[in-house]
Amino acid sequence: MVNETMNKVQKLTLSAMVIALYVVVMYVTQVFASGAHQIRIATAMYALSYLFPFLILPMGLSNFISNLLFGLGPLDMVGGCIVGIVTASLIVGIKRLKWNKWFIVLPIIFVPGLGVSTWLSYLLHMPYPLMALNLCVGQVIPAVCGVLLVKVLERVLRA
Repeated sequence: MVNETMNKVQKLTLSAMVIALYVVVMYVTQVFASGAHQIRIATAMYALSYLFPFLILPMGLSNFISNLLFGLGPLDMVGGCIVGIVTASLIVGIKRLKWNKWFIVLPIIFVPGLGVSTWLSYLLHMPYPLMALNLCVGQVIPAVCGVLLVKVLERVLRA
């Protein structure tokens, strides 16, 4: 696949483009991507780590930067970075274990949904179970979009 033939400069360039795109998508969708009811379309991009495992750290960094610009302060920035890294790492694990691509939906739904809820429930003064439910439901659409993105890109990259 393309990933194996990429040199360091190409990987760095793709990483920068993914970070920039993540931040732009967050900016465009910030109206419904923040607060108690979130649909973060940008988190569909975590699925890119399935095709490009070197994107693990850039996914965390992209979340950090977007939370710097649109988030709720340092806790949200650092927590979002950790969530991005963990989610992308689990997706890479799914590929290495050769599981069905549809398993990608699980980390995209549950890592942000359950993880981000830990500090957002504190910051927004909402009960954790309610916050976790809201965030997990909001992550369903990005999770499905992430799998579809991987499937489409696999076809395009093979051509």
